[in-house]
Amino acid sequence: MPRVKLVLEYDGTEFVGWQVQPNGRSVQAAVEGALAELLGEPVKVAAAGRTDSGVHALGQVAAFSTARVLPMKAYAVGLNGHLPADVAVVAAEEVPEAFDPRRWSLGKRYRYRISNRGGRSPLRRRTHWELFAPLDVEAMREGARALLGRHDFSAFRAADCEAPHAVREVREVSIAGEAGGEVALEVEGTAFLKHMVRNIAGTLVEVGKGKRPAGWVAEVLASRDRTRAGQTAPAHGLCLVEVRMGGGPRAGAEVDDDG
Repeated sequence: MPRVKLVLEYDGTEFVGWQVQPNGRSVQAAVEGALAELLGEPVKVAAAGRTDSGVHALGQVAAFSTARVLPMKAYAVGLNGHLPADVAVVAAEEVPEAFDPRRWSLGKRYRYRISNRGGRSPLRRRTHWELFAPLDVEAMREGARALLGRHDFSAFRAADCEAPHAVREVREVSIAGEAGGEVALEVEGTAFLKHMVRNIAGTLVEVGKGKRPAGWVAEVLASRDRTRAGQTAPAHGLCLVEVRMGGGPRAGAEVDDDG
């Protein structure tokens, strides 16, 4: 039975998240509905990560199996004719039957965007956290360096995170931009806890506002205490940029709960 991998882009504003839920539109339901129209049969779609309500994606990876054999162009191009305007397929390919987008993931890259100009931005309001007071971006960069490496990120996980433990590896963390413009935090790691990137962003913003010194980030990390960290940054500033895939299940891999 053919198994197909899709790379998806979506605007998460009007969705309750990736996963099918009874309380509103989900990206998963939109994709499964479009596939049912295209294939004439119901299919179940699995994704590399369960992005939360309001979170966007440039490179979400999903997969499904179907008894029908269609050219990949039917998915890479034709499926978009069945999808709503806020979801699109950007690539499609056939993969091994055992392909699991969550367990074959070698890592993910998230971007958190902040609009830091002096007034509100109508064009950024759905994709950026708007903060009007100038941020000390260099202090944020200094604080962010403490997050590199393999640590217990309990201080940055949501209270209802279902992951069995909080140890994760952050391979890269960078902050681009400058005060008065657009500031973008990028975090790449092997896996993420629920709200982990948003809690990191909220913590670094405390530093950027001058409310805390850069060294405070390391203290928060070491405390393993969520109440010590900053607020959970708004969901609409977060975007899943990329999922890196390996050739099989990653041994001992942590499974994402959420970014």
